[in-house]
Amino acid sequence: MAGNSFGELFKITSFGESHGPALGVVVDGCPAGLTIDLDFIQAELNKRRPGQSKLSTARSEGDQLEILSGVFEQKTLGTPICMLVRNADQRSADYDNLKDIFRPSHADYTYQAKYGHRDHRGGGRQSARETISRVMAGALAKLILREYGIQVQAFVHSVSELELALADENIHPELAWHFESRCPDAEMDAQIRTRILQAKAEKDSLGGVIRCFCTGVPVGLGEPVFDKLHADLGKAMLSINAVKGIEFGSGFSGTHLRGSENNDEFLSENGKIRTASNRSGGIQGGISNGERIDFKVAFKPVASIGKPQKSMNTSGEEVMLEINGRHDPCVLPRAVVIVEAMAALVLADHLLRNRSSRMQPLYPESPLTS
Repeated sequence: MAGNSFGELFKITSFGESHGPALGVVVDGCPAGLTIDLDFIQAELNKRRPGQSKLSTARSEGDQLEILSGVFEQKTLGTPICMLVRNADQRSADYDNLKDIFRPSHADYTYQAKYGHRDHRGGGRQSARETISRVMAGALAKLILREYGIQVQAFVHSVSELELALADENIHPELAWHFESRCPDAEMDAQIRTRILQAKAEKDSLGGVIRCFCTGVPVGLGEPVFDKLHADLGKAMLSINAVKGIEFGSGFSGTHLRGSENNDEFLSENGKIRTASNRSGGIQGGISNGERIDFKVAFKPVASIGKPQKSMNTSGEEVMLEINGRHDPCVLPRAVVIVEAMAALVLADHLLRNRSSRMQPLYPESPLTS
């Protein structure tokens, strides 16, 4: 199966299925000498781990990190890094009744039509559990970005019609991790939790929007013409399960403005070129302009619900089904770290690619060049 690798210089290849022995990732292109913070990577995994609260699936997984290669004495070797997490709480029997049925709004039918054979247990490769691989690799990318003072922070912006109404200057993304909903506001967190638990009790699900801020990003990341920074971020986000849309800066609302209203005027601030506003979302011409990168990602309601639904089976017969497995009533609280991981992967890749954009001394600090 093609399509399991992502990135150019900082390249990842994801592997594993939801109910297989393990899921993992191979990272190729990570520079040597990067100090690996194992506690940090495990903490990132814990942020997407199932069973965190009543807002998520009841599947209980420790998601314990294992590093098989590419790291010695807590530093990267410059060789491929293989990381994995072993599955421990699969209940494959929960899916026996779905073996020959196409679940509405899932990839069952399209996988069957394309490959002629699929793993029906928890969705196999199409399951959101695959995102474990992205979070591990994204944590590695964050460690690289940390060396350059770049920070990626996402948070839940809305669930259903409940939307965070704080002014941008009053949003503190780091507070999201203090709340179960991952929305950085106590009042909105309470409303979102109530709404998600209500949907769960009704055997239904909710969608919403995750917003992401990338700060400290230098001017110049992004490649013409097809590898524009926002194009690669768009591909990264749209590769996440249940994502249906992405917008940067003023996004769709910007279509209601005139150019004179939507343009970001330039100004000088402490000897540096800045923009008076940030409706571009930190990217102009596909290249970062030094302002905060700001985008929103839309997630559809989780497709696995307990309500009776009409569908078809592999014999082409109409059937009614109720999905009884363990599923999130709303994926957003656990998806925040996944959005961060994919953004970090794109930024790390473009950061490394940008080093080849002009002639510079090779290994300037090496005694071999003196």
